[in-house]
This record gives sequence, C-alpha cells and structure tokens, in this order.
Amino acid sequence: MEITEYHEGQLAWTDLATPDPEASKAFYGSLFGWAFEVGDATGGTYTMATKGGRNVAGLMPLTAEMAAGGMPPAWTCYVFVDDAEATAAKVPGAGGTVLQPPMAVGAAGSMAIIADPAGAVFCIWQADQHAGADLKGEDGTMVWMELVTPDPTAVAPFYAQVLGWTAMDLGPEMGGYQVFDTASGNDDGVAGAMAPQEEGIPPYWGVYFAVDDCDASAARAAELGATLLVEPMDIPTVGRFAVVLDPQGAAFSILRPMPSMT
Repeated sequence: MEITEYHEGQLAWTDLATPDPEASKAFYGSLFGWAFEVGDATGGTYTMATKGGRNVAGLMPLTAEMAAGGMPPAWTCYVFVDDAEATAAKVPGAGGTVLQPPMAVGAAGSMAIIADPAGAVFCIWQADQHAGADLKGEDGTMVWMELVTPDPTAVAPFYAQVLGWTAMDLGPEMGGYQVFDTASGNDDGVAGAMAPQEEGIPPYWGVYFAVDDCDASAARAAELGATLLVEPMDIPTVGRFAVVLDPQGAAFSILRPMPSMT
C-alpha cells in the first residue's frame, strides 16, 4: 500500500543499527529485494532502503560509542507525531524516560528516543522532508510493530497518555494479546503488545515485515546466514509468521498477513 501522509500515532518508519552495513545491505537486499541509497535528506552515512524506488526502511552504522553504551544490533520503531517537543514533554509525567531529547535529523525531520516505564525503547518522529515509509504492507515492507513486555496492561496507560493510543485485549484465546489503536480509532490497530514467551527477556519493540511466502522467506533468510528464532507458524485470523535473527545479530519478524492486515 502506498502511503502519502501519516497522522498522530501511526507507525511511520523503522531503521537498523548494524555493525556491518555492507553485510546487512547484502542480506536484506537478497531477502527483500531492497536497493540502497546513501544520504538524501537525512545526510551523513544514513542509508535509505528502497523498493521499486520508494523508501521503505533505513540503515545506519552501529558505532563503537553506541555499542559501548550497551546498544546491540537492532531494528528501531518510529511513531509519527505532530509535535516532537510536546510529545516528549509528556513522557516523564507518564512514567517514561526521554533518552534523547528532540533533535533535527538534517532536513528530514525531528526525532526523540523514548523508553517506556518498563524500559522498552522506541522513537517518535516529526516529519519535515521525510514523512516516513512510502510503502507498507507489501512484500518486503513493514506491516506491524509489537511490544514485548512482562505486563502489557501496566504500560498501556503510558502509551495512552503519550501517544493517545487505546488498548484492546483480544482475550484468552489469543493469549491476552493487546492491540493498540490511534486516538482517531480509524486505523484498525497500529501495534500489538504481548508478554514474552520465556523469562528473562527484556522489554523491547520489534518490527514485522510483510512477505508473500513466509516459509520461503524464512528458508531464504537461513540460506543467507540468519538464525530462525521462531520457525514459521500460523496465527489464527492474522497470518503466518517467523522470527529471524539476522547475521549481524538484529532480530525482526516476517509475516504473510491475512488480507485484512494489508
């Protein structure tokens, strides 16, 4: 689906911090059919991943300083906001932490790095020249983001206060999975939240990329040197998914979604 504009609370962008950008470009280029362009409105060494000439994700080096600060190779989720300063100002009162105050990213826009009360990290994004991904929900583009946290109900008020999200529990038949929607209520869900399947996993935000064939894409990822953390499996009424650890150590999910999700 082509996206021309975003509104408050929508998933707008995702990017990868990787210790080996060239190896990551080779992996994701082969897996998703991405091409890459360095620079543009973001400047510096930031790389745009494109699909059919449309921006779909970003890639940047994981520097020695970032690694020394404890940041692992990882995909980061960005939520669109109308005013980054105003949104960041809500965070402390809601129990979260502003890890990086709003700052300009070249001519692309402004971002801030936020940790929710449980410690899960995400970014907020106020657009200038770069609104977000041009395509979503198509093969090789982001389709969903998901919070994994010990108690989704406990952090739901934070996201309501900061991003205006409402939360709906899908019930015991879906393992207590929660779906967040924007304040407008017109998005049929923008993100999910669930408890980890194993103890000891720290809270985090993860990204899902749509694929036309989950099993084939998972097999291809393994051929390219990735590890399958979760083998392809069905989620009733949602689709078929797998969880992948790329060769540089960043985790992401792939999903063959039901038509209602695209």
